[in-house]
Amino acid sequence: MSRFLPDVFRDPTIRVSMFAIFAFGIAGAATSPYQSVVGIRELGLSNGLYSVLIFSAAAVNVIVSILLGNLADRLGEYRTMMVSAAVFGVLGYGSIYILPMQATFIVSALLLLPIYGSLNSLLFANVRAATRGMPRNEVATVNSGVRAMISLSWVLVPGVTGILLSRSTSMLPAYLFAGIACVICLVLIAAYLPRQRGTDHAATHHLSYLAALGEVVSPPVLIRVVAVALISSTLHVNGAILPLIVTDAAHGTVADVGILVGIVAFLEVVFIVVWGRAQRVMSNVTALAIGTSIYIVYLVLLGLASQPWHVYALTLISGIGAAALISIPITYLQDLIAERPGLGSALISVNIFLGAGLSALLFAIGTGLSSYSGTALIGAAAGIVGLGLLLFFDRRKRRR
Repeated sequence: MSRFLPDVFRDPTIRVSMFAIFAFGIAGAATSPYQSVVGIRELGLSNGLYSVLIFSAAAVNVIVSILLGNLADRLGEYRTMMVSAAVFGVLGYGSIYILPMQATFIVSALLLLPIYGSLNSLLFANVRAATRGMPRNEVATVNSGVRAMISLSWVLVPGVTGILLSRSTSMLPAYLFAGIACVICLVLIAAYLPRQRGTDHAATHHLSYLAALGEVVSPPVLIRVVAVALISSTLHVNGAILPLIVTDAAHGTVADVGILVGIVAFLEVVFIVVWGRAQRVMSNVTALAIGTSIYIVYLVLLGLASQPWHVYALTLISGIGAAALISIPITYLQDLIAERPGLGSALISVNIFLGAGLSALLFAIGTGLSSYSGTALIGAAAGIVGLGLLLFFDRRKRRR
């Protein structure tokens, strides 16, 4: 088996980071599908308050990711920030399980868990720093492998959690599972991640926190982030409309939705590795353009689906395209601020935030003007716009 494992994954920093991000993924996969159930149905939050809370938490996560990423760059090591973020995860998930009250849920969701969420970009920053000096194709392979660990957690955990809690009157134990995953993540980072010598990796020119925010929103960076966010928004649009199309226009059942999501998640894990290999022979932009085109075709065909087998037939196309859209942007975004791994990796959180916001807007427009199937076509149109912007600005960059 060892001969099938690329040499880059034998690096202890990369290997431990992969296990840590798998544990990070477990925490999210155990709770995200049931977060609204716990917040609204079990703890009694109103729909409006819950919506504001989730949006505000996403904004806090973006700001914290940028600030902690910049601080880690200034220190020249990411281990300290990652340990701190993991502690917030233990406190956030643990407090909701131990003290299931509205106030606890709000404080955890608005403050503790967004800080923990910054661990995602910090882990990628740590891996990026570890791959400094490696060939571009090896960097892409590592990023794809690390991202695949999150998808793998989503293949395994939601179904297992659902089975374990199927006879429970409460979904709160999911937060216990997440808290345990955070403890495992904390132990992996604190005990097994090789220590770094900060002065060896610190950014040469320190940025103030305002300057770091300024670099993120500078036109050359921001406009490319927006292009990628438009592309990424297609994933969020699909997440919102797939269950609705399956149970409406395609005349399927809720069981079909679960099976379809599981199939696509499995295919994502497989094709993330394939796309990592593809990036050895083509640029990030070319690979992302091909993956986006495939996913646009999927959304168009999803909008035309009228039978359950139509959607099942699309899982292969969906898996191939989605794998590209969740893995390739990581390397592309990090390269936008390549000399600062922490700040560059914080763009991953910015992309997630913008992509989710744009998808909400597209969903509102699509359902307001058309049907769920029509919303799929509008999502495809957004992907085309994002792809056009990406290719346009990449061409301009190459001309300079």
